[in-house]
This record gives sequence, C-alpha cells and structure tokens, in this order.
Amino acid sequence: QVRLVESGGGSVQAGGSLRLTCEASEYTRNHVCMSWFRQAPGKEREGVASSDSDGSITYADSVKGRFTISKDNIKGTLYLQMNMLKPEDSAMYYCATVSTSTCPDLEWNRFPFRGQGTRVTVSS
Repeated sequence: QVRLVESGGGSVQAGGSLRLTCEASEYTRNHVCMSWFRQAPGKEREGVASSDSDGSITYADSVKGRFTISKDNIKGTLYLQMNMLKPEDSAMYYCATVSTSTCPDLEWNRFPFRGQGTRVTVSS
C-alpha cells in the first residue's frame, strides 16, 4: 500500500520561506515520478512541480524561480522549498505520485497516489 505523508506547512508572512516534506513508503522510493499539487479555497487544484526518477523537473509558471522541488531517493523523501512566498500561494499542498519513471502532465487525475495535505498560509 502506497503511503505519502506531508509536513512542513504553516503560517508565514509574504516574502518568507517554508520547506515542505513528503515521506514516501518503501513502494514509491525508486523509479517513480513524484509531484506537488495545491488547492486554495474556492479554486481548482493546481500542479506545482514534479520530478522524474532521472531528476527531470517541471514547474508551474506561477512558482518558477521561487520554488524548488527535490528528492532524496535513499530516504524516499520529496521536498518543496518555497521562497519569496506570496499570499496567493496560500493553499493546501499535496504530495502525489505515480508508478512511472517519467512524469505525466501535472494533472491531478494522472497521479493516483496522494497524501492528506499540509496547509500553507501566507499573510500580506
């Protein structure tokens, strides 16, 4: 059974930083695509970033230059370093994975394994 557990969310002022962590179970540690999504109240879920098993990375335009996705394949851990946070970054952030080495497009329905989310609140 695939398990993903996010942590690291919290409240921060605009311009601040947070680092999200996603702990993955043994099943997902190797040769899989891992990703971050977010959903703000009243808005559609948005793909934030993904990382292939070979390290190829994709970012949403809204976070390029501010967010960095990284993985520790030995620990089975996914990270999202978020810098220069804006109020519009406030959302529930979800870790998600699919058991393919190459990532599909950042669409929620393409990633069947998901965590419960961690909340990020950015105040102005």
